[in-house]
Amino acid sequence: MQKKILGTYGNDRGHWVGDGFPVRSLFSYSQFGTHLSPFLLLDYAGPHEFKPTDARRGVGEHPHKGFETVTIVYDGEVEHRDSSGGGGIIGPGDVQWMTAGNGVQHEEFHSPAYAKTGGSFRMVQLWVNLPAKDKAVPAAYQTILAGDIPTVPLASKAGGAADYCWRL
Repeated sequence: MQKKILGTYGNDRGHWVGDGFPVRSLFSYSQFGTHLSPFLLLDYAGPHEFKPTDARRGVGEHPHKGFETVTIVYDGEVEHRDSSGGGGIIGPGDVQWMTAGNGVQHEEFHSPAYAKTGGSFRMVQLWVNLPAKDKAVPAAYQTILAGDIPTVPLASKAGGAADYCWRL
């Protein structure tokens, strides 16, 4: 079966989310519409070198509703808190999964420990649209630590550069 290529997309222009997340949107619903469904957005933050500070870096409280965010940290640490009582700190290889559902207020900042030491920062955040029947579910939060994520060894050369879809 051959698949039709709808187009290619690249984004060298970045923007800041708050003062802690220098991002490039790798794809978004506004560019590709329903062709991406259920995915709404993929932001790549970094790489960026942050200097040590005692100040909070990140983005303050803001609302989400009707979708989920999946955040994976590669370098640095992110602290999350939300109005459902969810929260925690994720570091390299950890995953944060927030269900906004019927509505949630949340904030994301560099963890205090990472802010004090500074260093390299990289993460991705994927927004996933909830099906209409699930848009009113209660907000929820979960952390999946890197050590709890199973790994599967691949045969020689499997998963090589030819398999990459996006250049980060």
